[in-house]
Amino acid sequence: MQLQEDQERKELVVRTLVFTPLTIFVMIGGFLLLRNNPMSQVMTTLFAIVWGTASVLSMFYSMNLIVQLFPTKKYNKIIPFVFVGPAILIIGWYLLIPTVRSLVLSFMNRNSTSFVGFENYKYIVTDATMRTAFGNTVLWLLFGTAFAVFFGLLTALLAERSAIEKLGKTLVFLPMAISMVGAGVIWKFMYAYKPVGANQTGLLNAIMVGLGGKPQNWLGSAPMNNFFLILIFVWLQTGFSLVVLSAALKGVSDEIKEAARIDGAKEFTILMRIILPSIYGSIITVSTTIMLAALKSFDIVYSMTNGLYGTEVLASQQYKQMFKFLDYGRGSAIAIVILLAVSPVIYYNLKEFNKREVF
Repeated sequence: MQLQEDQERKELVVRTLVFTPLTIFVMIGGFLLLRNNPMSQVMTTLFAIVWGTASVLSMFYSMNLIVQLFPTKKYNKIIPFVFVGPAILIIGWYLLIPTVRSLVLSFMNRNSTSFVGFENYKYIVTDATMRTAFGNTVLWLLFGTAFAVFFGLLTALLAERSAIEKLGKTLVFLPMAISMVGAGVIWKFMYAYKPVGANQTGLLNAIMVGLGGKPQNWLGSAPMNNFFLILIFVWLQTGFSLVVLSAALKGVSDEIKEAARIDGAKEFTILMRIILPSIYGSIITVSTTIMLAALKSFDIVYSMTNGLYGTEVLASQQYKQMFKFLDYGRGSAIAIVILLAVSPVIYYNLKEFNKREVF
């Protein structure tokens, strides 16, 4: 028995000594080959797919071989970190390090050559354009989230009593398949404006003129133009709200609702006293998720107005300061402010998920 165990351990050591250097060679060699890029675009893509998949599998296999050299108790403690570790390293590389770097840059001048203290943050709270961006972001948070959740819940409630429930939900959910920029392009045609007397190509103005009214510059007048942009966001997010809340409604017991009806409760009372409290957790989850999307909203504003006519939001200002004005200090400071704004929402979501034993 002991001889067999010794033989198996020797084989394990040999496999480890052979396979681990081979894995390192394949990973580094493939990376250098891709960096030099001697192949055509198609061949580079195919090679990247094959090399990437093989490298990941080989890496986990090699790490597992190394860990197997330890005693069983240590192996059981270490092995979870072997499989979780690479994901943590990747998240740290792409999220943690850039966050720390942005924090450092937020205290530097536009060229990141000298320390300026809190000057960039002072600019954020004193500049008129930034105050407009803050105000508009609050509008997106309040109205974008409220209307998306409200219409999602309303649609879910009505669809339950409809003979075309699946079709109705599908139609409401369809906009979720469209990107933010794509939705912006679609709605730009809806809001298109031309002077009085010209042929109106925008749907809304064509209807206005057809009814005897005058064409309106929907996106040119603040603050109403912000609400027309928020409408696009609501159109996109209502489908997400519908799907989650509809699933939550399916979990509400029919027996409880029927018992309430037998006791004489009206439908509105059942909704307020039974249904909504039962799906309260799902409503909060949907609301916080949509709030995160609203806080980071950029695509719609950029594709529709580019932040003009009083439609700036924090995300659009961060993009302009960083990539248009090349002021890395101000751009990084705005990014940190957005991070601070979304952090409590993320923490609350994680806390609620933990209570429900999701993790």
